[in-house]
Amino acid sequence: MRCSNLCRRLLVLAVVASTCASSVHADWRERWNHFVNKVHTGYERNNAWPDPFNELDAMGVIMPFETMKQNGWVLHNTIGPHQFRESDGALKSSGQEALAWIAREAPASRRQVYIVRGATEAETQARVDSVKETLAQLNLNAQPPTIALTDRHPHTASGAWATKVNRAWLEMLAAPKLPSTSAAGTSAATR
Repeated sequence: MRCSNLCRRLLVLAVVASTCASSVHADWRERWNHFVNKVHTGYERNNAWPDPFNELDAMGVIMPFETMKQNGWVLHNTIGPHQFRESDGALKSSGQEALAWIAREAPASRRQVYIVRGATEAETQARVDSVKETLAQLNLNAQPPTIALTDRHPHTASGAWATKVNRAWLEMLAAPKLPSTSAAGTSAATR
């Protein structure tokens, strides 16, 4: 009887030990494989450096310029309040020319018209209707540009001011004059 109790105890101990040993062994093997994979990944990453990071660095440099280009196109394609008649919101000739350029000549990816909102909803709607009507009259072969509303006013100046600045510049400009000697050092011919 004593031997059978001892045998039973040893048998139970062997079963428990084998169960524990196999789970510990499987966990250890899984951890080892994970470690080896991490070392291999680190080795490959170090040998490929800096190639995996060049594209991210390039995108970090390019993205601000892409944002600036997009903002520039938005301002260029904005039809401001000075291009609409105040009484009924119809496009003036300068607005019609700007709209025709956007619809016909702007790159296809940049054909979007931005309209500055009016003081009232009715004024804004009159501007949108005027732009849609003008686009319908242009007889475009391609898809008409999309229309969006904006609150950003393009930087503009009156024609009188621009003329004043241009004339002042022309008055300050030195009179053209030929040099008295040539590049070779000889005196220039005079008439």
